[in-house]
Amino acid sequence: MAITIRNGDHDDIPAILGMLDSCVEWLAAQGRTGQWGSKPLSESPKTVESVTRYMDDGITYIAEVDGVPAATLSLTDAPGAYLAHLPAPGEPERYIHWLASERRFKGQGVGSALIEHAAEETRRAGVGLLRVDCYAGDDGKLVRYYEDNGFRRVEAFTVGEQRWPGQLLARRV
Repeated sequence: MAITIRNGDHDDIPAILGMLDSCVEWLAAQGRTGQWGSKPLSESPKTVESVTRYMDDGITYIAEVDGVPAATLSLTDAPGAYLAHLPAPGEPERYIHWLASERRFKGQGVGSALIEHAAEETRRAGVGLLRVDCYAGDDGKLVRYYEDNGFRRVEAFTVGEQRWPGQLLARRV
């Protein structure tokens, strides 16, 4: 299995949305709908706008396995507006958005390869801080995944009236 990472563009948006839908289906099949619900994210205009905005504001990467798009993330200079209430880091940063993989590639290291690529690109840009936020509910596996990839917990937060539980994490690069 060969993992290659390339820059994504607007032509990749359908594949990215397919990856997100794959994640929702996988989570929902386990009864874990707290993160992204149970409906395909591709049907949400807000999600489509978010994926497009982060692509336009930064750079999107696609990890391919033997030429097949397997995972994605976008890298920008700041978190989403939903975290405006948290203190800024006080230094330049790069921020990971929409890390997702096509679930048939689960466990093959494509997400971790993208995180390492984002860390290297952050380092190359002369920036020492890489941050990400994620769903912190249910069993906490997603937070531990990021910790296993070199991040440390910075601050817990909630979003919206549903009090969606999140965790901000950071990694020095």
